[in-house]
Amino acid sequence: MPLLDILGFSPYDPTRVQAEYAADFPGVKATERVDYTLFSAGIPVIFIEAKGYAQNLTNHCPQLSRYYNATPEVTVAAITNGKEWRFFTDLVNKNIMDADPFLTINFEECNPDIANQLRRFHYDELEPQALRALAEENIYLSSFKDVITTALKDCNLDFVRFVVSQSKIQRTLTGRFLESVQPIVKQAVAQSVSTMVATSLSTTENKQETVLRDDSAAAALLASDESITDPNNANIITTAEEQHLYKICCDILVGEDLQARDTETYYSIVHKGKSNRWLFRFWGDRRRPTVQFIEPITEALKAEVLRAGLQLGSGNQIVLDKPENLYRLAGLLRQALEFCKNDDNFKRAPKSVE
Repeated sequence: MPLLDILGFSPYDPTRVQAEYAADFPGVKATERVDYTLFSAGIPVIFIEAKGYAQNLTNHCPQLSRYYNATPEVTVAAITNGKEWRFFTDLVNKNIMDADPFLTINFEECNPDIANQLRRFHYDELEPQALRALAEENIYLSSFKDVITTALKDCNLDFVRFVVSQSKIQRTLTGRFLESVQPIVKQAVAQSVSTMVATSLSTTENKQETVLRDDSAAAALLASDESITDPNNANIITTAEEQHLYKICCDILVGEDLQARDTETYYSIVHKGKSNRWLFRFWGDRRRPTVQFIEPITEALKAEVLRAGLQLGSGNQIVLDKPENLYRLAGLLRQALEFCKNDDNFKRAPKSVE
């Protein structure tokens, strides 16, 4: 349940998560219930079976496949015992769950890529049809990796033939000749892999050093609490807190055309330099700083704010005690950007004709 919450699927929001969801073949069995079902736009897209921590997941995959095969609209089925997650889809036969998972994640293993692997399952980024493409990509990647590993390790004659032919050596590629150079190819592979590893490590060290320098500079900037006073208006002071908000916006909305605008009253982030297309306005000079997005706060958005652990103030403003809490509102920030990109939202209403 905590993982679902991190992925934007609040277990307490019935529009996104339902427990004990009916998943049986009509007229055959009416008692099949899947532990958790995740919804997108009102449609069930992911089934999850949750087992005990000590359970062997392989023993329960047939149960999961029954649920999956009975519900054609579901794209992905997952089974977990808390420490391991296995994700399945239907690449082999449509609407029939594959025997092998396209993705396995083990939280007991130190894998820095776990966040990237799970990112595609976040509610704000979930595209059900794209999940099949992701599954296919993972299957191909795994298969190709196995073939490449075997080829490099064993250097069979087919691989030797490929290497020799690509090297443009002017020899007839007979079986006897290929066998004679097979040990040399193995040696060449070992040296090539060693060189690539050494180069990669050297590059990584340089990048890490650069990142550390950048992080140190950013930390020093934020720790200094230096404010910037507008040279044309001494009453406009951009605080370090407001500068940090802009950095967080750029971090969430990578590559977007965003500018910061400060006034005597509030601080705002605008799209393409247009003052009327502000994503949000921030009031940091209050006892409890607040932020307000350009879109009206609906009941659904209020629920999203509360789910993020934040409070609503007066006038649909959101209490933002520290800039880092903007990360919790990433979904609302993206919606505000889409609102600002839509020209229809900024067309003037036609004047009435008397």
